[in-house]
Amino acid sequence: MPDTLTNEALFGFDAKTLEARGGLWTAREIAQQPQMLRETQSLLMARRDEIAAFLAPVLAPANARIILTGAGTSAFIGECLAPVLATQLKRRVEAIATTDLACAPQLYFEADTPTLLVSFGRSGNSPESIAAVELADRFVTRLHHLVITCNDDGALARYAAQDRGLTILLPEATHDRSFAMTSSFSCMTFAALSALSGIETFAPRIDAIATAVQSVISDYSEAMKLAADQGFERIVYLGSHIFKGLARESGLKLLELTNGALVTMFDSPLGFRHGPKTIVNNKTLVVVFFSNDAYTRCYDADLLEELLRDGDAARVIAITARDGVGLDAADTIQVRGLETADDADLLFPYIAAPQIFAFYQSLRHGLTPDKPNASGTVNRVVQGVRIHALEGR
Repeated sequence: MPDTLTNEALFGFDAKTLEARGGLWTAREIAQQPQMLRETQSLLMARRDEIAAFLAPVLAPANARIILTGAGTSAFIGECLAPVLATQLKRRVEAIATTDLACAPQLYFEADTPTLLVSFGRSGNSPESIAAVELADRFVTRLHHLVITCNDDGALARYAAQDRGLTILLPEATHDRSFAMTSSFSCMTFAALSALSGIETFAPRIDAIATAVQSVISDYSEAMKLAADQGFERIVYLGSHIFKGLARESGLKLLELTNGALVTMFDSPLGFRHGPKTIVNNKTLVVVFFSNDAYTRCYDADLLEELLRDGDAARVIAITARDGVGLDAADTIQVRGLETADDADLLFPYIAAPQIFAFYQSLRHGLTPDKPNASGTVNRVVQGVRIHALEGR
């Protein structure tokens, strides 16, 4: 815990109360995201020439391949960004978790394809993350490493420094001390998006993004607390394209912070009809992330209308940057100031509400959000993983 406690109020609690309930770090790390996003963009701007000089030759080949990798939440960063970056870079961009790369490298790495391995890690010390970069060096002839991490003393950061790599180190405060990744997720996601798609293009966008995140935190925290108090037993997050990755991360946050007390599911609005919708009953909350793209939004709206028509869900909430979803204000989280923004910009304010909801659910279930798993069977940095020797490669 911090050496000194301030009089700060976070999510309806003073710091001493949060410390006593084991939730101070989680609350702080959710709340600090607007500031940390701004600081992340500032440090990227300061290094923009260095980053551009590293990336330009790596991405120049027409057959260049970019693999976005990490474990758990860090893997979901890639799922959120791969479609966007592939479109912007006109290159092959894939999200492949280190937990897949480590156990079956022969299925994923291509020896003769020039590859940029982008590794995400809050601590940079997960065994699979180190295994993935080492295996990549064994399997791929033309390989470069970009490490995006919150820990300058992590194994990933050290590895990149010694092996044809570049490390982007995020502000120290993003090295979340709580069990669940919150500001580390949003800032690593932003760092990759900005660095790979154009740091200077985000200079005029960062204020709107950070302000939108703050507005969700300020305007909807009480609504998330009330929703947590409704006693839902099943929570479903739905999002199209990049928001499917965000839906997956939202479900994991809730699973982690409630120590598995709630059933969670994620899917796309179109995919949800193909069997997964059977999860919906009168104890189910469904949350739909709405795209700003007019065409994609049609499918989000169709599924929302269907859920309302079915009448089976206990509640349906829409998270949207634009008006017109057809729900009452009480069931709409309206992200202000990004009505015409790219969907990628919405990732950051959209994740804030599920983080806050998970935080309140953790407290509701009598848990300590900073360390919800009292038994120690899951840990902040994964333990118990054996990396086996790979012979003959």
